[in-house]
Amino acid sequence: MTKTLFSIGAWALLGWLTGSWLGPKVGWGLFSLGLLLMILVSGWQLSRIAHWVKNIDDPPPPSVGPWDDILAPIYRKLRYTSQEMHLLKRNLDSLLQAAEALPDGAITLDEAMQLTWCNQTASDHIGLNLETDRNHSILNILREPEFARYARQDEWPGPVLLHLTYDGHEKSLLAQLTRYGVGQFLLVTRDVTQVEKLETTRKDFVANVSHELRTPLTVLAGFLETLCDMPAEAISQTQREHYQRLMLEQALRMQAIVADLLTLSALESSPQAGGAPVRLGGVVQEALQQARILSGGQHVFVENIAHDICVTGSETELASAVSNLLTNAIRYTPKDGTITVSWFMTEDGHACYSVQDTGIGIAAQDIPRLTERFYRVDRGRSRATGGTGLGLAITRHVALRHNAELTIHSRLGAGSTFSLIFPSSRLSTAS
Repeated sequence: MTKTLFSIGAWALLGWLTGSWLGPKVGWGLFSLGLLLMILVSGWQLSRIAHWVKNIDDPPPPSVGPWDDILAPIYRKLRYTSQEMHLLKRNLDSLLQAAEALPDGAITLDEAMQLTWCNQTASDHIGLNLETDRNHSILNILREPEFARYARQDEWPGPVLLHLTYDGHEKSLLAQLTRYGVGQFLLVTRDVTQVEKLETTRKDFVANVSHELRTPLTVLAGFLETLCDMPAEAISQTQREHYQRLMLEQALRMQAIVADLLTLSALESSPQAGGAPVRLGGVVQEALQQARILSGGQHVFVENIAHDICVTGSETELASAVSNLLTNAIRYTPKDGTITVSWFMTEDGHACYSVQDTGIGIAAQDIPRLTERFYRVDRGRSRATGGTGLGLAITRHVALRHNAELTIHSRLGAGSTFSLIFPSSRLSTAS
């Protein structure tokens, strides 16, 4: 403004001096010409400013007269604001990336409980699609009566456990609602499916151990009470020896259960088995000798064993797995049945140890659970044939530690085939 006034004053002075010399008309004409020039220059400067406004992120045009003092602070403020917005955007992007990386699901809701944003984990948990579900009520998206009752509460002191079925799979989710900001809600979801399964497994395990130990303990306690309460002359020596044999059998049974539990615990404590090459053919031969003794000549054994294939691993663990499969075949194959034992290379370069029997077979619904600890298809028959109920669980863990796969093929009443398939990375050829 000062520059403009100074310019008008300069032109007025020049016009007055010229008018004093050449006459008033010439002076006023020169003054008018000056004002016209100032208007034209101002118009040109304003056009440059108008052009800059269309690209306001660029520096303002230089030398625009009185506008320089106005545009400079405006540009500095714009540049500072732009830097602040860039920093805020970067922080927001960082927060969104952090929210996406959360192991829990995060869902933001407005005051009407309508979805405004969710991370990918929440989409996986509930099956949300942010593009189509945005601005829809979470109560219409998550149609669970239990969640609806929970969400309509005034306060949410704790989470609610939901059991959902999504894509054909059952899920257990903990959902927690909380307020934040003004009229906004945050819904956090956590997948506890595996935790629930582990808890169920733990409870089943404790119940099964108690059940398996209760029978021999009851027998022991019963015989001991009998021996303690009855006079010595009331029981013959033959009866006493019979009771002692039964008590010893039950004690050995409990000892076998504890030993298998310790073995299973040791196998679970480390995921991989190292060791040196083991001639598994020799291990199978030794297991067959023990199997024939256990069978007592009641079964026919057929052998198909390659002796030049070695497996890198623990010989003790491999011997346990080999023996467990043979023992199971003997226990569940009737008299005069055939048990075929094979150890051979497959066409795809793997090695397979298999035990095929002509026993009672297994129903299809029971096969997936056979490797569970203490799982028995027929508890009465299992106890009659012996065993702790842990053999196949131990075998499965031995297979996992040797990168092998335990496969089970069976049909009720038509026998079974149990196989351990070892990958080529675990194999070598004996010299």
